[in-house]
Amino acid sequence: QLQLVESGGGLVQPGGSLRLSCAASGFTLDNYLIGWFRQAPGKEREEISCISSSGSGTNYAGSVKGRFTISRDNSKKMAYLQMNSLKPDDTAVYYCAAGWSPYPAFCLVQSREDYFEYWGQGTQVTVSS
Repeated sequence: QLQLVESGGGLVQPGGSLRLSCAASGFTLDNYLIGWFRQAPGKEREEISCISSSGSGTNYAGSVKGRFTISRDNSKKMAYLQMNSLKPDDTAVYYCAAGWSPYPAFCLVQSREDYFEYWGQGTQVTVSS
């Protein structure tokens, strides 16, 4: 069964950090770009970061740039999102997604959900004092 599973969410105080993980099973990630999305209550799901299939290309939405870092380890079939300096506005359900890409070193944050074939179930991140 092909699937992605996120983990690492939870409750954190403003200014704190969390590291989200995304584990793939049933397929290898080598030719897939990874996107991290989030959906806050009452808002549409938005893409906040992407990493190319080789890991050499990354991109971020302006709202998280400089605070979040995306990475991946294809040998472990894992992707990560390190989130620092968290704010209450970061409260959301976070999803990882994988999409086949012919560009090993390039990705864009476009919130194009149709670019991604596989999705995780989401993990809740709550930033509150």
